[in-house]
Amino acid sequence: MAMGPVQILVVGYGAGAEFKGEALDALKRLRDQDIVRIVDLLMVHKTEDGTIEKIEIADDSELAKLGAFAGALIGFGVAGEEGAEVGAIAGAEAAAQEGSLYDDEDVWYIADAIPEGFSAAIAVLEHRWAIPMRDAVAQSGGVLLADRWLHPQDLLAVGAEIGLELDD
Repeated sequence: MAMGPVQILVVGYGAGAEFKGEALDALKRLRDQDIVRIVDLLMVHKTEDGTIEKIEIADDSELAKLGAFAGALIGFGVAGEEGAEVGAIAGAEAAAQEGSLYDDEDVWYIADAIPEGFSAAIAVLEHRWAIPMRDAVAQSGGVLLADRWLHPQDLLAVGAEIGLELDD
């Protein structure tokens, strides 16, 4: 099974945020177009009185696939092809037993990081669009030398820094 890079995306929502479903609809469109695969989605909300509420949307078959793939890679690193087989089985079984990427300790850790009245959405996404690109690079003899996401805020920060230097 070919697998693309997996990203953990964490988005925070302030006390005044209104959930109308736009972000979830956008994520579903990306999934429907096979651009991303949603492995897991967790929403944690801390009420004004500090109570923690959580909703998790996890696809057991997707978790099992991710567990098998991760286990196979770890097993291969430990003991080659034989280790990959053992790791894939162990990874799939562990994911199936858990049924979630997050245990209560993880949820509390996330909840501790957000202020009262705020929410956090954590999505585990596989970038399916990257698979043919990675394969094409590999088939032509190329190798990945670096990988970094560049966000618009990064460019704003660069511009602000340049602006400060020009003012000096």
